[in-house]
Amino acid sequence: MSDTSKSTRETRVTEHTLSLPDRQIPYTASAGWLTLFDKDKPIADMFHVAYLAKTQNVSSRPLTFVFNGGPGAASAYLHMGALGPKRIYFGENGSLPRPPVRLVDNQESWLPFTDLVFIDPIGTGFSRSTQANSSSDKSDKSDPEAKPDEKAATKDSESSKEPKETEFWEVERDLKALGEFIQRFLSQQNRWLSPIFIAGESYGGFRVAKLARMLQQGFGVGLSGAILISPALEFSLLGGTDYDLTSWITVLPSYAASAAHHDRAQWAGQPGDMQAHLAAAEQFARKPLLSLLVMGDAMSLEERQAAYEQMAKLIGLPSSVVERQAGRIGIDVFSRELLRDQQRIVGLYDASITAIDPFPDRTNFEGTDPTLDGLDRLFTGAINSHLRDTLGVKTDLIYNLLNYETFKAWKFDMNGQLKQGFIGAVDDLRIGMTLNPYLQVYLTHGIFDLVTPYFSSNHLADLMKLNPEIRPNLALKHYEGGHMFYTWERSRQEWFGEMQAFYQKAIAP
Repeated sequence: MSDTSKSTRETRVTEHTLSLPDRQIPYTASAGWLTLFDKDKPIADMFHVAYLAKTQNVSSRPLTFVFNGGPGAASAYLHMGALGPKRIYFGENGSLPRPPVRLVDNQESWLPFTDLVFIDPIGTGFSRSTQANSSSDKSDKSDPEAKPDEKAATKDSESSKEPKETEFWEVERDLKALGEFIQRFLSQQNRWLSPIFIAGESYGGFRVAKLARMLQQGFGVGLSGAILISPALEFSLLGGTDYDLTSWITVLPSYAASAAHHDRAQWAGQPGDMQAHLAAAEQFARKPLLSLLVMGDAMSLEERQAAYEQMAKLIGLPSSVVERQAGRIGIDVFSRELLRDQQRIVGLYDASITAIDPFPDRTNFEGTDPTLDGLDRLFTGAINSHLRDTLGVKTDLIYNLLNYETFKAWKFDMNGQLKQGFIGAVDDLRIGMTLNPYLQVYLTHGIFDLVTPYFSSNHLADLMKLNPEIRPNLALKHYEGGHMFYTWERSRQEWFGEMQAFYQKAIAP
């Protein structure tokens, strides 16, 4: 990675006003880099954007630190999709509009009830590790008489001393970097006495659950609230096998919701009653489907056939497909089979969205996911325009919206502490809630998300064994839409109202 000029590390501070139907909110936007240190030596510059409302009593105003997931995703998704003062204009029910991207004033921005700090982890956005020396401004100090292999060895030795971004691409180091950032920001802005909240989406929700413990136990940061958005909490639930059964159960209600949305399911209640249909799917998942998966061939053929047929009605697939899969329907199978007769596939991250299958005659689906890959053009254009044009950030760095190198290189093993071969965060969330019995937790999903299905979090909440004193501190609420359900206007507006009430409850004396 080449070094960049000093100008790329300057913080830009601009003033703006958020215009709402009932009031005007003047605020300051600060976009820049905060340096992280190791033994007093700078090792990384973490980019962030802070929106701070102008008010007389700053310390009493809530402050929310926001990040996305991946790992390898920048904060632009929550920043430009839901929470910031500007957002992307989406089509009806989250559909993708034609180019170019449009930015509009966000009437559901969280700025009316909290200041916002959007953080890009190292390797995402404009966040980078700090080079000890720049190859562009230092001469070759190697011995001209040295042999080529000796020169190479010297160069390798020197480069090994330079900080690398990969140092931050593992679970614990990533969390510590976020903790250090939050500490330093609170000190720089004199906000240690403010009510502190953290919010994260997808793997960012995993981060929130981990930080609910780490920030309070290791960094001295008391939390008023933690918001987990479409979180991946236990990685054992992200894929099923013939022998690991839970994920087959937790994804089924999302299949049922998606099939009902496309009018492929036989409604369990009155046609159009999604809640009744979901309730029936959840009941089927926990009882008949669980029995089917656990018993296998020990279940009679008649009972198995009855379960297959009931499942087919709920999730809109032919009973022959359900039987062929023995009730184990992977998200790739569901995505391909639900609308196969129309030569269309449904999105993995939002199964309410469809796309033309580019290879309808091939056995396996070989196209791309319209709900993830299709969004890149929107968020890349939006964040670059907003940062460079509106907030005045001057840099030649490329904004890494989703860094696949980070994702591929990520180390999930926390010093050999994996339990049963998978990493999870629910234990940390439980400890965080008991460390601070005032901590309010809000857990939310979109019902059409097949990647991090809502019923996984419902299932985990039922297993947390929370003390009756703190169980009311955990709220679960799910919305129409997918992984980014806030692209649906109705869901975003409802979520905004819910979050206003959540913040009021969390900071109430």
